[in-house]
Amino acid sequence: MGKIEELVQKGQSLMNDGQFDDALGFFEQALFLNQNDPDLWNNKGIALRSLGRYEESMECFNKSLEIEPRDKFAS
Repeated sequence: MGKIEELVQKGQSLMNDGQFDDALGFFEQALFLNQNDPDLWNNKGIALRSLGRYEESMECFNKSLEIEPRDKFAS
């Protein structure tokens, strides 16, 4: 498993536990390694939305859609 996948897996696990701020950190680390993955932007957006940071989350969702306009998982 690659570094990005490990970061995403940890982030998703933290999200499932309701630790949204910690999860956000893992998604941001993954994005530092690959800014062109729409799923990473979507994960970050979900974490931000869960923290009530709606404007920032919309920016992430929009970035995800810019990269992959037909991203069926964009929230």
